Amino acid sequence: MSGPQKPAGAKPAFQVSLKGRALRLLGQREHSRRELERKLAPYEQEPGTLARALDVLQAKGFLDEQRAAESLVHRRAGQYGTTRLRQEMQDKGLARELIEQTLAGLKDSEISRAREVWRRRFDGPPADARERARQTRFLLARGFSGEVVRRVLGGDPAE
Repeated sequence: MSGPQKPAGAKPAFQVSLKGRALRLLGQREHSRRELERKLAPYEQEPGTLARALDVLQAKGFLDEQRAAESLVHRRAGQYGTTRLRQEMQDKGLARELIEQTLAGLKDSEISRAREVWRRRFDGPPADARERARQTRFLLARGFSGEVVRRVLGGDPAE
């Protein structure tokens, strides 16, 4: 015979609150409000409780869209171009003005970041058209613009 049976509708003895779940997620990395809403929606038992919990966290400064944008750029700018970063920020539900403001500081370093990504992946400049196409696809997929890719592949790699 196993232990005592719980009634069918009984809740577990300990259930993490929405605010607790949000704080756990925010402890791992910065999240936008829309990300938290998406991740926590399955745990919302009463309509409106999630919005209230996030309002409290935002009022106390635990949830900040500006910090989320800066954190994303800090983590990912060494690997991706502004096009890819812009798309990720839009997917996270950040405001267009905030995205443009955050990415404005990356314009000056776009070519140097693209060169560094290229150097880590490839041994040298493309030897033929097929290799050039492969390297171009790689950099474009990383979110660098066509102009930046042209300058990286057409310029002096020691530059």
